Order: sequence, then C-alpha cells, then structure tokens
Amino acid sequence: MTLFVFLALLQDGLATGAIYLLLAVGLLIVFSVTRVIFVPQGDLLAFATLTVAQLEAGQVPGTLWLLDGLALAAVLAEAYRGRRPRVLAFWLLFPAAVTAATLWGPRAAPLLAVPLGLAVVTPLGPLLWRFAFRPVSDAPVLTLLILAMALHFVLAGIGMVLFGADGATVAPLSGATLMLGPLAVSGQSLAILVVAAILVGALRWFFGATLAGKALRAAASDRLGARLVGIDAADSGARAFALAAFVAALSGVLIGAATPIAYDTGFEISLKGFVAAIIGGLASYPAAAAGAILVGVLESLGSFWASAWRDVIVFALLIPALALLSLRAAGRK
Repeated sequence: MTLFVFLALLQDGLATGAIYLLLAVGLLIVFSVTRVIFVPQGDLLAFATLTVAQLEAGQVPGTLWLLDGLALAAVLAEAYRGRRPRVLAFWLLFPAAVTAATLWGPRAAPLLAVPLGLAVVTPLGPLLWRFAFRPVSDAPVLTLLILAMALHFVLAGIGMVLFGADGATVAPLSGATLMLGPLAVSGQSLAILVVAAILVGALRWFFGATLAGKALRAAASDRLGARLVGIDAADSGARAFALAAFVAALSGVLIGAATPIAYDTGFEISLKGFVAAIIGGLASYPAAAAGAILVGVLESLGSFWASAWRDVIVFALLIPALALLSLRAAGRK
C-alpha cells in the first residue's frame, strides 16, 4: 500500500466514521434516557435518504403520509385522554405545516429538499416513542430490545411499500474538490466532517446550557430521581427520540450522497454505529466517538486488504470491547 492509497482510504474512513459517530450519539442519548436500544434508527436513516431523493425528483414522498397518519393518531390519543394540550397543538400544527410546505412549495431544489426531508422524518422518532415504547417504558431492557427489533421489521416493510426495492442517492452538499498535494479531498467528505463537528458541539451546548438538555441529563443519570423532582418521563423520552431521529435523518442525508441507500440499507449502517456505542459502554460519549472513528478507518482499510472480511473485522471489535467492559465491571451489578 502506497502513502497515497493510505491517505485516500483514511479520508474515506474518517468521513464514514463521522457518520457512525452521529449514529452512536443518537443511540447513547436514547438508551441513557429510556433504556431502549434504538434499532429502528437505521430505518429512519434510510427513510431520510429516500425522502430527500424523492423531493429532489419533484415527487411527494410516502413518508409524508406516514407522518400525517401517525400524527393524527397521536392527536386522537391525546384528545381521548383529555390532557397535554400543548402536545395536542403540536401534533396538529407541525405536520400540517410540513404537509403544506411539501405539497405547495418548491421541492426539487436540494437546499429546500434537505430541510423538508428532515422535517418529515424527524417527528417520526417521538411518534414511535409515543405508540411503541412509552406504554411499556418500565419493561425490562430485554423486552424493549425485542420490541425495537420488531419495530425495525415493521418499518422495513413500510419502507419497501413506500419506496420500492431500488436504492437512491441524494445531491451532495458540496461538489468541490480540494487538492492536498496529489490527494484529492472531496467536498462531500469535508462537509460530513464539518456537519458532524457542528452537531456534536451543538449537542454539547444543548445538554450543558439549556433547561431541556439538563432535564435529559438528569433523566439519564437517575430516572427515578428525575421523576421525583418533576421531570416528565414521557417528555424526556420524546425529546430523546426526537434528537436521535434528527441525527439519523441528517446521517441519511450525508451518507446518501456517497452511496445508494435502499429501504433496508440503514440497518447495517446503524449496526456499525452500535458497535461504536458499545465501545463507549453505552455511556461514554468520548469513547463512543473514538470507537466510531476506529470503526470507520478499519472498515476503509479492510475494504482494501480483505474486502470480503470487511464487515467481519468491524463486528469482531465487539469481542475485545465487551471483554474489557466485563473486566471493568467485575464486582459491580
């Protein structure tokens, strides 16, 4: 392997690792607050790519009708309970605004398709929490994991119906190329790194400087204690799922410009983000970030040395990670 090839593979690995970092952060947020391993995150990633691709083609995405149907069900459920009027108002107004902007606004421009796609897919996160996980939020972690897997298969079937079996790509955020000596660095790779850095910084600010972020941190550190001081567990779960859905949707927009994404592609991508989250012990954000970069670089280098074993190399990282976590947790519950 020459230095030029190594640097090209490193560039690709860092960009891919940034995607895995975002997915790992989304998984950690949801798990720390709700104890749910958010397996359907990969499906939301695929939904975002395919939604933006349809918007760029001037079509109305099927996810818009999925959003409207779930939002209407949420409105009926909250109205039946006769409380939480602000939640009722949100699920009435926001989907209506997104539907109006999608149906009667210009869709083909990439700069408009991306925010519209994010606005369509992101609310699916808290809606999944509302109907699938909130009613059984106190169930054991294994039960929540089984439910998450079942929900993944349901969403994969819905994606097949809405988008078909063919993959799609989206327009890159940047088509520029930066020359560093003989190495050509694509503008999309730089855009992925910049967006990931900005988002991680924004999340750090959100958790440290805002009341809603501090409430999520409290719910993550002590769920019972957070309830005792008046932090609503339902609102905390909805916010955590909304953040994870936004991160997954943004990841779909970023990676969808580099590789075709089909309705079932996101699951494998999300699993690699899960490997990074496991390296972080499902608790440490810096360790998960390091794990995500490691996964991305190893996958890129593995595709050169042994492409048939690329995925095996990535998932084999779970063995030493789990062994180390087991040793560190010796003697603790």
